[in-house]
Amino acid sequence: MSVYDMAHSLAAELKKSPEYLDYIRLKEIAEQNETQKALLGEYKKLQFQLQVAMAGGGAPDPNEMERLQKISAVLQMSAEAGQYMLAEFRFQRMLADIYKILGEAAGVDLDLLTGN
Repeated sequence: MSVYDMAHSLAAELKKSPEYLDYIRLKEIAEQNETQKALLGEYKKLQFQLQVAMAGGGAPDPNEMERLQKISAVLQMSAEAGQYMLAEFRFQRMLADIYKILGEAAGVDLDLLTGN
């Protein structure tokens, strides 16, 4: 079996994993509310922008950090949004663990991708 075939097999297994299935189920529930869906989108956008700034060696914009914290506080008031965000974190953690395993096998430092 080629490495690419194994990667496709792993992708298929990921889609069957409890972490992924829970993540998708909770995402659909959380995004039924249009306001909540917009807030989740804005939260992710801000989170990504801040991560890029810090990865580039820059300091995060204090206004953007405050905005992210305010959106997070609003989202945490919703049980659906909070559960979805937690499920997303668990799924991302699983992916990070897989990246780390692959990186170690290849002798490649993937700490930037895994947050370690």
